[in-house]
Formats: sequence, C-alpha cells, structure tokens
Amino acid sequence: MSEQVINHTNDNTSVRKFGLRDKLGYLFCEIGDDLLYFITTAFLMVFYTDVLFISPAVVGIILMVGKVWDAFADVTIGRYIDSRKNSPNGRFKPMLIRFGPILAIATVLMFTKIPGISNNVAIAYALITYIVWGTVYSCVTIPYGALASVITAESSERAALSTFRGMGSAIGATSTISLVPMFVFINNKASSERFFIVTIVLGILATICYVISYKTITERVFVVEKANKPKINLWASFKALGRNKPFMCVTGMAVVSLISQSISGAMSTYLYKDYFHNTAAMGIGGMLGLLNIVIVAPLVAKLTKKFGKKESASIALLISSILYLVLFLVPIHNAFVFVVLNYIANLGYGFYGFTLWAFVGDAIDYQEYITEERQDGTLYALYSFIKKVAQAVSGGAGAFVLGAIGYVAKAPEQTAEVAEKVRNFAVLTPSIGYIIMFLILFFLYPMTQEALKEIQDELERRRNGIS
Repeated sequence: MSEQVINHTNDNTSVRKFGLRDKLGYLFCEIGDDLLYFITTAFLMVFYTDVLFISPAVVGIILMVGKVWDAFADVTIGRYIDSRKNSPNGRFKPMLIRFGPILAIATVLMFTKIPGISNNVAIAYALITYIVWGTVYSCVTIPYGALASVITAESSERAALSTFRGMGSAIGATSTISLVPMFVFINNKASSERFFIVTIVLGILATICYVISYKTITERVFVVEKANKPKINLWASFKALGRNKPFMCVTGMAVVSLISQSISGAMSTYLYKDYFHNTAAMGIGGMLGLLNIVIVAPLVAKLTKKFGKKESASIALLISSILYLVLFLVPIHNAFVFVVLNYIANLGYGFYGFTLWAFVGDAIDYQEYITEERQDGTLYALYSFIKKVAQAVSGGAGAFVLGAIGYVAKAPEQTAEVAEKVRNFAVLTPSIGYIIMFLILFFLYPMTQEALKEIQDELERRRNGIS
C-alpha cells in the first residue's frame, strides 16, 4: 500500500498558512547558497590557475572528479532525507541549520593558499577541499531544493516560491559576481590574501541567511509513515523516471543550461581580464543583474498566468538566444557597452530562471501522479545527480577549452588570439544553449496549463481520500 500524503494547507489544523514569510525564507536560503556557490563557479578556476598556479588541464580534472563525487553524494543524501521520519520542524529544513555553517567553513578552506607547499601538494589540497565542499553543499542544496514541494501543494504558490528563489539568486549571484572582483584583484592580478578575507565574509553572511530561512519556513506537505510501508526502491524510482516526461525535459534543459552557463561563466572572468583588460566592468555587469528583480520578476506572475509557464518561458529563451548570436556576429570592444548589451541579451534567460523551480515542483508532482509515491528528496536528488554529472563535464570543459585555446597560467599577459577565442566562447555558448532549451521546452515539455490543472486536481482528490 502506498504512503499517504497529507496536505495541511487545506485542513483546519493550526499550521500557519502559506504567505510572505515562507517566500522570504526561501529567498534568504537561495541568497546564502548563491553567495558560496557563485564565488566557486566564477572564481575558483581563477584561484587555481592564478593563485595556486595549477595548469588548466589539471584544474579540469579536479573539477570533473569533484562533480562526479558530488553526483553520487546527492543521491545518497536524497535517499537519507526521504528515509527520515517527520520531526516537529519537518524533514528538510533542519538540514539547513546543521550543514549551512559547515559549508561556510569549507568554502574558506577551499580558497586558502598554504605558503611554501609544492605544486603537487597544492593539487592534492585543491582536490580534497573541493570534494569536501561539494559533499557539504549537497547536504544543504538537496533538502533546500526539495523544500518547495513540501512548503505548499498549490501550483500558484509554488510559482511564487520559484519567483522568490529567482530573486534570491539574482541578489546572491549579483552581489558575489559584482563585488568580489573589486576586492580580490589588484591591478588585474588575483590576491590570495583577499580571497581568504572575502570568503570569510561571505561565509558569515551565508550562515545568517540559513538561520533566517530555518526560522521562517514551514513545511506543510508531509508523509504519514505506515507500519507496513515497504522501503522505497531506488531502482524503481529510476525506472519511473523513464515515464516522467516532464522530469526528463526539465533535467534535459538543466543539463544544457549548466554546460552553456559553466563554459560561458568560466570564460567571463577571463573575458574581462584578458580581452577587455577591465575587471571593474565585470563587477558593474554583475550589479546589473539586480535589475531583474524589478524588471523581470514582476512580469513572471502576469505572463505565466496569462500564457502559461511553458509558453512564456520558452519564448523568453528564444529571444535571449537570438540576442547572443548578434553579440557574437558584432564584436564589442568597449567593456561597458558590452556589459549593458550582455545584460539585455540575458533577460530572457533570467525570466526562465524565475520559473525554473516551479517546473521542478511540477515534475515531482507528476512522479507522484504516476507512482502514487511521494519522494521529494529522492526525486530532487536524482535531478541534482544528473545536473552534477553535467557540471562535471561542463566544469572540466571550461578548463579544457581554456587550455585548448592556448591560455598560459603563468603568462603576464595572454595573446590577442587567445583573448579573441575567449570572447567567442563567452557569447556563442549561451546562444547555442538557449536555442536548444527553447526547442525542448516548446516542443517536448508536456505540462500545459490544462494538463497541469488536471494532474493537480487528481492529486488533491487522492490526498483527501476521494476516489
């Protein structure tokens, strides 16, 4: 017999109703995550090549090994969470307060340079600290990702959570990408001492965000354990995913997005450093991302309500793809002009980002629809597992591309030919990635507004015991 899912949103218990407090709590957790995540994705490779003097090829191997390890850690942690009993504070959010501070410490250690060590020891230190960081990050991001599906069962409320998560991502990512370059570079050269100080500050801020999130979020959808409940079979979950077309589409888009964003993001730091020779402009470009909160976020609810998530997000991706193709065909040599045009080109992808986590929640619901099993942690972990494998490929790909185009880690300045190739990869990669995502979402993703309503109505009947 399947486990029974209880939705406290619609009953008469004393559980607080979903509201702004939950949205803000979800937003703060995303800010904390992104403060530590984006300094890693945007600056760790630079730290390895320019501070620890590790060759790009070796950096690529470190990133690939770490991400493969993370992928399996995600599944293990997801399975562990789903096997836990409900507590008065829920199954998911206690993980935030337990592992958030540890993640902050692991980030500082990862960006620490130990004086006097050999290159081989530096490589070993980089690999170990990166694996530790990734494991602890999984302990935070897996329960956080699954939280949206247990905070509320209502599609519109999940869409609101997704929007607030997107806002949190804009704040966390923008703050990191815009402010960090202003402090860690001295005359366009990376400073190990400043990296150490900056990561301590970011770690403290992230920990505060995790505490706020823990205090403000309420879990409302949970599983009532049955005495004869069979153990959830991981292989059965995998097999069911083959029938979960929404999950396959969402995961496919995530893979494409990660590969394109990781390569272009890795190239971005080198673009401003070696092509424009202006790392300050990179900081300004990062701050422009905050405008998405006032320009894009207010449009999400209106457009998705009128046209649907699938329809509006797919067109937004198509527009971004076209604009990045224009940037590739028309080279820009002024860093500040590029900053503005790059921001405009990325607005469509920003819109998609605000809707992404609502797609994930819908895919988790569809899994329950076809299996009659609620497996939030496991499903999100499998989603993250596939993403991490993609990150292993894409993270390594960024470093390998850097080596393939002739980047020399210890060179005082890169050649004009290398700088031009960096530019090409930085703008053409997102154009290709976004058009592929558009094709998946527009032509393959099956969850139209009508289909989604039918599925959620059926789940609601099951949860209320109506045959």
